[in-house]
Amino acid sequence: MKSIVETAVSEAKAYEKAGFHAVMIENMHDRPYPARTADPATTAAMTVIGQEVRKSVRIPLGIQILTGANREALAVAHAVGASFMRAEAFVYAHIAHSGFIDACAADLVRYRRSIGAEDVKIIADIKKKHAAHAITQDVDIVQEATAAERFLADGVIVSGKETASPADPEKVKRVSEAVNIPVWIGSGITSRNLSEYLPHADAMIVGSSLKEGGLWSNPLRPAALQELVSTFNKLLA
Repeated sequence: MKSIVETAVSEAKAYEKAGFHAVMIENMHDRPYPARTADPATTAAMTVIGQEVRKSVRIPLGIQILTGANREALAVAHAVGASFMRAEAFVYAHIAHSGFIDACAADLVRYRRSIGAEDVKIIADIKKKHAAHAITQDVDIVQEATAAERFLADGVIVSGKETASPADPEKVKRVSEAVNIPVWIGSGITSRNLSEYLPHADAMIVGSSLKEGGLWSNPLRPAALQELVSTFNKLLA
C-alpha cells in the first residue's frame, strides 16, 4: 500500500503541476475485476489512496472502481472529499469482461441521497468501452445519453471500443447536441486529436497517451503532460 500511495500522490502532483484540471484514481491494476461489486480490501485501499491524493493536490478528484462497483466508488468519493465518480451501466445493461452489468441509476442516485453525498457528481458512461452492447443494439448512443440525463446523471462519457481507442467525433457531436449536461471523452485523447473534440466536449479523461510507450500501465512521461496541456491552451487561445 505504501508504494501504491506514493505512486498515486506523485502522479497527481505531476498532473497538477502540468496544468491539468482534475485527477481520477481507478483500480485498473486490480485484475480480474468482479462484476458490480468490489472486495472490501479494494474499497478500503481506494479510500486510503483517495484520501492521500486529496490531501496532496488542490484540483478536483474523481473515483472509479471496476467493474461497475458504483456504490463503492460513490462511498469512497464521499468519504475522501472527491468531486465526482465515473459510473458504468448507469442506464441500460451490457456484457463486460466480468459478465452481465445491469443498469444502476435508481439504486445509485437513491444511495447518494441516503448517505448525504449529493455533492459528488455522477458521470455516466454510455455505450461503455470494453463491453458488448448487442442486448441494446436497438438503442443508439443518443438515446442512451438522453436516458442518462433523464435519470439524473451529472454528465455522460463517450469512449472508443477499448482503452486508448479514440471516440467517434461524430458521436460526440450528436450526444453534445442532444443533452444539456456535460459530455466527456473517455478514451483515446492525444495532443494530435485534441482539436477534433474541443468544439463538442466539456471534459476529457486522458491516461494512456501520457504514459511511456502509450501504455496505460507504464510510468508517466513528463514531456507528454506538458505537450498535451500546451496544445490544449493553444487551441483555446
